[in-house]
Amino acid sequence: MTAATRKFVFLTGGSGFLGRQLITSLTGAGYSVRALVRSAQAATTVQALGAEPVSGDLDDMAAMRGGMAGCVGAIHSAAKVGGWGPWEEFLRDTVQGTEHVIAAARAAGLPRLVHISTEAVLADGQPIIEADETRPLPQKPNGAYPRSKGMAEQRVLAANGDGLATVVVRPRFIWGKGDTTLAPRLAEAARRGWVWFGGGAHRSSTCHVRNVAHGVILAMERGGPGEIYFLTDGAPQQFRDFIGRLIRTQGVEPGERNAPLWLADAMAAVCETAWSLLPLQGEPPLTRTTLNLFFREVTVRDDKARQQLGYRPVISVDEGLRELQAAIR
Repeated sequence: MTAATRKFVFLTGGSGFLGRQLITSLTGAGYSVRALVRSAQAATTVQALGAEPVSGDLDDMAAMRGGMAGCVGAIHSAAKVGGWGPWEEFLRDTVQGTEHVIAAARAAGLPRLVHISTEAVLADGQPIIEADETRPLPQKPNGAYPRSKGMAEQRVLAANGDGLATVVVRPRFIWGKGDTTLAPRLAEAARRGWVWFGGGAHRSSTCHVRNVAHGVILAMERGGPGEIYFLTDGAPQQFRDFIGRLIRTQGVEPGERNAPLWLADAMAAVCETAWSLLPLQGEPPLTRTTLNLFFREVTVRDDKARQQLGYRPVISVDEGLRELQAAIR
């Protein structure tokens, strides 16, 4: 393939868990990737995966505009993730960062932009049950992360048109091989003494990182302008069964300790108050955002992605768990 015929895709967040898989999946699908990087370490990471590093960050309009030049599309994966932190950081990294990506895309004449969102945009403190893309965003989002991701998503959808087609994908609970955050943190929590708040019998949708990448590529190629698509592994899992199996892939037993959900609600409120008033370091051990996205039902429907994009999971939950366990061994 010559330089003139290569299909380039611009990617933000390329050195992260999802970003690394996106590079692998995109190159496997015949695309060439230019990945925005903020450090030499990130540049080394994306280069090792076959992507061309573009030095800069979400404030560097010139770098993004140059990286997007000649691309068939861009995938915006970068954001501030977490259940806690100053609102100013969420606003800067997630909302304003997305605004800068949109502006650079327009300046570069980019035809398509896919934005990686999340089911958390629907979080309002109540269970999310069998939600589809028609469910409106809550008036009072449950935390800075859901609020900022919802605002970013709104910016992307509002930007659709005038030569730029924008598409939003919402994967739920990204997991899989290569995760250096979620599974290890769950394993560490189990070592300290895992508690099944509410018993853990509720259901949860999930989406393996390879399924997410597959769905994102389909959205870039076939997604309707201004549309939103949920992505999942298929049928929801019982939370206790899935998380227990996920923790065991790390060589740890989660145990059988249970506690009522009302106690978790009280603990989260106390933790957030303490971390707000006192000079405590790090994140609280439990926040209302984390509690509601983990220990209450969160199930979403991916019918629209299946019907409009032809989306089907490329790896099953059982296969993904076996892969994780083999990686640990």
